[in-house]
Amino acid sequence: MYNEDDLLPISALQHMIFCERQCALIHVEQTWAENLFTAEGSIMHVRVHSEDRASRGTVRIEYGMSLRSLRLGLIGKADVVEFHRINDVAESGALKWVPFPVEYKRGKPKKNDSDKVQLCAQALCLEEMLEIGVPNGALFYGKNRRRTDVVLDDRLRRLTEETAIRLHELISSGVTPRPVYAKKCDSCSLAGMCLPKILGKRSSVKRYLTGAMK
Repeated sequence: MYNEDDLLPISALQHMIFCERQCALIHVEQTWAENLFTAEGSIMHVRVHSEDRASRGTVRIEYGMSLRSLRLGLIGKADVVEFHRINDVAESGALKWVPFPVEYKRGKPKKNDSDKVQLCAQALCLEEMLEIGVPNGALFYGKNRRRTDVVLDDRLRRLTEETAIRLHELISSGVTPRPVYAKKCDSCSLAGMCLPKILGKRSSVKRYLTGAMK
């Protein structure tokens, strides 16, 4: 169990999966820069969090709900948490409200699991806080205006927990990893400060001498 002072942002999990160097630049070196993508994402989240709460039939909706997990050492806010009213057969038909987190993203579904891990972390926080299972959630993407349902299965839960552990290890080390250039670097708002194409090149003495001899 982590202390309150040791809690790290849930959003850092997404940075961790996208690029550990980016994560360290933001959360160790406190470096940040806006670009078109981050600005659009910020605007979307402001719009979502401007709401308070709503009720639609058998669904209650909470906006900007605060989340915390002392087990994983995470803290943050959920864009939207829907509480679905269901009849619990195991409890002789008793009514209960099952949380269903919904995370808003400006772009489109990613090939990696970064968005899913962030969503799963929200679910794990809800489970710890409310002592109730959260089997599913959803990601809403602004580019295609669609909601993608996500099953929070054992594989995704393990990945989320492992990423949280690696995140704490990275932040505790205080060491920023060296850059390794990849195509994804071109869309990163920190590319101008990270300089992956320049700093990522390692010139060895042996290679230099070989070139000089030739």
